[in-house]
Amino acid sequence: MNNFIFENKTKVYFGKGGVKEYLGSLLGNYGETVMLAYGGGSIKCNGVYDEIIGILNAAGKRVVEFSGIMSNPTYAKVQEGAKLARENHVDLILAVGGGSVSDCCKVISAQANLDEDIWEMQYTKHTLPTKFIPLGTIVTVFGTGSEMNNGAVITHEEKKIKGALWGAQAEFAFLDPSYTLSVPMKQALSGAFDTLSHAMETYFGKPDINNLSDDINEAVMRSVIRNIRILLTDPENYDARSELAWASAMAENGVLKIGKVTDFQCHMLEHQLGAYTNCNHGAGLAVIHPVLYRHIYQSGAARFARFAQNVWGIAPKGNEEETAAAGIDALADFIKEIGLPTTFTELGIPADTDFRAIADSTNVTAGCCKKLPHDEIYEILTECK
Repeated sequence: MNNFIFENKTKVYFGKGGVKEYLGSLLGNYGETVMLAYGGGSIKCNGVYDEIIGILNAAGKRVVEFSGIMSNPTYAKVQEGAKLARENHVDLILAVGGGSVSDCCKVISAQANLDEDIWEMQYTKHTLPTKFIPLGTIVTVFGTGSEMNNGAVITHEEKKIKGALWGAQAEFAFLDPSYTLSVPMKQALSGAFDTLSHAMETYFGKPDINNLSDDINEAVMRSVIRNIRILLTDPENYDARSELAWASAMAENGVLKIGKVTDFQCHMLEHQLGAYTNCNHGAGLAVIHPVLYRHIYQSGAARFARFAQNVWGIAPKGNEEETAAAGIDALADFIKEIGLPTTFTELGIPADTDFRAIADSTNVTAGCCKKLPHDEIYEILTECK
């Protein structure tokens, strides 16, 4: 296991009724003005908005609303939010929604305290912000695990880049699985697959020898697979939703990454695909993962074979490569089983999409078991069609 330093500052309030029980007392730690940030307005239909507004009003807070955060948050939306936060001297940002809302608010929290452009700061000067507006999250859609880290994925539409920015990490996070009951099943499954993807992207990183982080990761992956299957037959199963909610956080709170250099090559591919097509993140990952893995598994056959045996329960085949390939087949079959798309056509991506430009602008990651040339990335994208 590699050397590491680990800390996670986010205090998590997990379970049904947590917002009603604890949010009011937490608000006393912050100033008068709270920015309430959310997406397309679904929280106004499921009662979450009314519950939170009632708590904010009872605490005597001045509420500034920032709505309309899209599923792939844009850099323009970040700047809009930062301007609103500055003008209103916001003391706390409360992000209510899924990972997109959380990601957008992380960067707003930093940009509102900067005189310079945060994208240029991080991508040109390679420096990171140090001052933030305090951030809290109330998660209503699970999958990204964004609530327990400071990373954000933002689409810069002018630059045609969907990339990482580093912002604030939430001081506190509420994870109430009951909030996900109003989320369409397709969205819930897409989010759960994103969790599985995060775990795989860490598992297939380096080193590829056995370590405790990977042992824990295998348990997380088996749990995600098992509980997705439960949801398919029992969509309102609270226990399954609870397991998926915590698995989502576990996959991205840093625990599985301890001592690892992560892979995340599939995410880099999907991010650039999203920059050009605005496709659904989890569904895009579902299409790409099996195709990508069939390109790289021979360079990491032992690890892929272990994945096949310990996650999918596959008996060893004639050799490691055969076992590894069977594990990838099991992943592909599972994606079909849960009804996620298996091709870009099913995903609704036009055939004339500029896959060459996507391939050429995709970041090649250090943790992948094979260093992919951009021509092979192009092959992978065209095979996904």
